[in-house]
Amino acid sequence: MAKMKAAVFYEPLNMKVEEVDIPEIAANEMLIKVKAVGICGSDVNYYYGNSPVGTADGKGPLILGHETAGVVEDPGILGATMGFKKGDRVAVNPVAPCFGCVPCLSGEFNECDNVNVYGVSADGAFAEYTKATASNVYKIPDDMSFEGGGLAEPLACANHSARKLHMQPGMTTVVFGCGAIGLMDVQLVRACGSGKVIAVDVDDYKLDMAIKLGADYAINTMDKNSKYYTDNIAARVKEVNGGRLAHRALLPTGAMSAWQQALEVTRPASTIVYFGQPSSADAVLNIPALEALQMDRNIGFAWLAPLVWDNVFNELANGQVKVDDIITHRFSLDDIVEGIKFMRESKEKKIKGMMIID
Repeated sequence: MAKMKAAVFYEPLNMKVEEVDIPEIAANEMLIKVKAVGICGSDVNYYYGNSPVGTADGKGPLILGHETAGVVEDPGILGATMGFKKGDRVAVNPVAPCFGCVPCLSGEFNECDNVNVYGVSADGAFAEYTKATASNVYKIPDDMSFEGGGLAEPLACANHSARKLHMQPGMTTVVFGCGAIGLMDVQLVRACGSGKVIAVDVDDYKLDMAIKLGADYAINTMDKNSKYYTDNIAARVKEVNGGRLAHRALLPTGAMSAWQQALEVTRPASTIVYFGQPSSADAVLNIPALEALQMDRNIGFAWLAPLVWDNVFNELANGQVKVDDIITHRFSLDDIVEGIKFMRESKEKKIKGMMIID
């Protein structure tokens, strides 16, 4: 059996780069030579034990990494029928639904009863090779970088959340959290018609990037030395928005303080979409019921990325969403464990880390 190098996760704080078998593919799968993989916040949480991986016992051995781009090594039988060939440049949707359960038959693939997720419940792409169901693989344009292809998955999730805002031209949107997905969302809500975009974070480096990528205003809710600091977020939103609160709020953050603030900065008949994953399963959002009723609020949640993948590559290709500045750090496969630690522990200015295999 041919071998490859892979980072194998065994349990929290125990992940080793070692030689393993190159995956064997079934008739409906294809083998992909990995080129770029994003380091997702969930990968960091798995490594540190903040949340369990999706295996039966919540442990490894498992190869993490689900934000994947690479080159087709073997298209397999189904892939070849679909027009894939060796050498094609591709990105992978890591969420593989069964297509047979009630949610799948309703088009709710993100709620599949039997879902398999590469890098979470099945081996992913922190490796030299990975495999995926052919229906989960997308060709990327020749002029798109593998790094851009690797960010297709988080951009797909951002698309799903932005779509649920039901944006109308000219509306004002507050985006809470300016990590990689938040910075994508800043650009997406603008593309969807938001007249004003207000970015909120606790880090001026990220807020500066939000302004660079299209936000009109920035708010820092923590650092009193920040040029963007305010101790009254609702008042600041009114100040920059003609005396009125926002039409929309989008939350690609799991910070519960931000989840509560979204209720403060939005007007009657507004829409709030919660997207970031709370750091604790016990986290609770407190919504004043009578006020929410009388304000005719629309409060929604977005999970994963159903039926948006075709949009993603168009947005990247036509420049509606720019990702080059979002990628701040790159690591090799040999250094991936240190890369994960860096993304959690380093005090350096950072947004998105990528694993690159040249």
